[in-house]
Amino acid sequence: MTQQIKTPEILFQDEDLIILNKPANLLSVPGRGPEKQDCLASRVQIEFPTALTVHRLDFDTSGIIVMALNKPAQSMMGRIFQERKITKIYHAIIDGHPELDSGSIDLPMRCDFDNRPLQIIDHDQGKQALTHWSQIERYDNDTSRIELRPHTGRSHQLRLHMQSLGHPIIGDNLYGSNKTDSINSRLMLHATRLTFEHPKLNQIVTINCPADF
Repeated sequence: MTQQIKTPEILFQDEDLIILNKPANLLSVPGRGPEKQDCLASRVQIEFPTALTVHRLDFDTSGIIVMALNKPAQSMMGRIFQERKITKIYHAIIDGHPELDSGSIDLPMRCDFDNRPLQIIDHDQGKQALTHWSQIERYDNDTSRIELRPHTGRSHQLRLHMQSLGHPIIGDNLYGSNKTDSINSRLMLHATRLTFEHPKLNQIVTINCPADF
C-alpha cells in the first residue's frame, strides 16, 4: 500500500491556483511504472483532488511550480507559459568561477535521440534556447552561485547551457563532471522566483522561494 505523504510547502493559494515548493528528487507528474507514481501532482491531489498540472520541473530540480485548481485556470496559465508572459528566475551553484560577471547563452537544443533523456546543442536541427545569467557570489572551493533567467523553456536548458559555458551545475549527474558529481548528492538548481499576471485578478503576482543550499 502506497504511503500518503504530506503535501509539499504551499507558497500561494486561491480558488484558481496553488503554487508550491517542489522538493529535489521528486517527479512533477507520474512516470511509467508503479515505482514512478509518487510525484508532486499525486501528493497535491490527495489534499486538492481537482489540482491540474500547468508546467513541470525536472526530477532533480527544486523550487516554485504552479498547478491549477480547475480547467479554465489550467488553460489560462498554460497560455501564459506558452506565450512567455512569465518571468522565471533560478539560482544554481556551478563548478568554477566564470570570467565574466554576466552574459547570455543563445544555443539551439534538441533531444539526443540515442541517449534519452539527454539534450544536445544542434545548430542545424535544434530549437532556439536562450538563457541569461549573472554571478551572485564566488566561493573559496572553486564554485559560484549564479542567477539564471531562461527566456525559453527547453528541457534541461539551464543544465546544458551551463555545461556549454564550461561551468556545469554542481550535482548534475547528466551534464556534470566527475568533480561536480562527487560534491553534492542533489542537483544544485532551484526555481527561486516567478512573476506573472494572474489570469483572473489582472494583478502581477510575484512568488519568492529562496534556495535551501
